[in-house]
Amino acid sequence: MSDDFDRIVAVLQETINEDTRAAWGEEAFQRWVAPPNRGALENADGSSLLRGTCGDSMAIFLRFEGERVGAASFETDGCGPSVVCGSIAAEMAVGRTAEEILDITGEEILSRAGQIPEDHHHCAFLAASSLHEAVNSHMHPGPKDG
Repeated sequence: MSDDFDRIVAVLQETINEDTRAAWGEEAFQRWVAPPNRGALENADGSSLLRGTCGDSMAIFLRFEGERVGAASFETDGCGPSVVCGSIAAEMAVGRTAEEILDITGEEILSRAGQIPEDHHHCAFLAASSLHEAVNSHMHPGPKDG
């Protein structure tokens, strides 16, 4: 019985993977399966945590080296498109100044994301807003404990 169940699960997973790859394109599929830049970034100079209208949350972490971002990462509890868009947003931040990051839009993230379904386009705007808030927290840090 266990072997049959495992086989059924493997077939279902492969069907999901094939359907997702066809719908989103190869790059977005790969970002979903193994997202670069995922996870909290220690010693971040700026970070944010926002919740989108869909209920997904997105966190962005930025570490600056001088005037430019040297490292960036993201976390989300959201759907596959949120993972893809968060990964792209973090990647787009690296090497840019705070002002350049504020120019990154949801539309730019969508254009890099591939074929994200229209009913998930809001994920790119959540990623862009999270990115902007992380820059804001770097430029205007709150009071320190102590």
